[in-house]
Amino acid sequence: MRRAPAVIAAAVGAAVIVNLVVYAIGRAAGGSFRFTTDGTLNEVDAVTVAGFSAVPLLLGLSLVALLSRLGPWLTRTAVIVAPALALATIVVMTVPADLDTTSTITLSLCHVTLAPISVAAVLALGRGGRSRAGRAEPVSA
Repeated sequence: MRRAPAVIAAAVGAAVIVNLVVYAIGRAAGGSFRFTTDGTLNEVDAVTVAGFSAVPLLLGLSLVALLSRLGPWLTRTAVIVAPALALATIVVMTVPADLDTTSTITLSLCHVTLAPISVAAVLALGRGGRSRAGRAEPVSA
């Protein structure tokens, strides 16, 4: 099936749109999105939010689509790993940054939104690779 690119594009597009809305709300609520790294002031902008939403999801879902021919265990694994990574990166990336509270909450929510989007997309990719008899077939990327 040629369904995988559409599923991936829809998931990535949805993640970018949802996270840009979350970011806009955080900005409106007074988040500065500024932090320091090695004494240098940095700022998370809309392009960064869009990129950090799109790129990991695009790479992960593409990997699932390409490797799904290895068996249904891959989809089952990806349904667990994808949201776990989305949530773990809150602790690894967002919490340690010296952001203000509003910015920290907003960016954490951006990570949280990726969990259900990634699960829905992985499940859609998994369904796309099933024949009518229920046997796994490769998902076309």
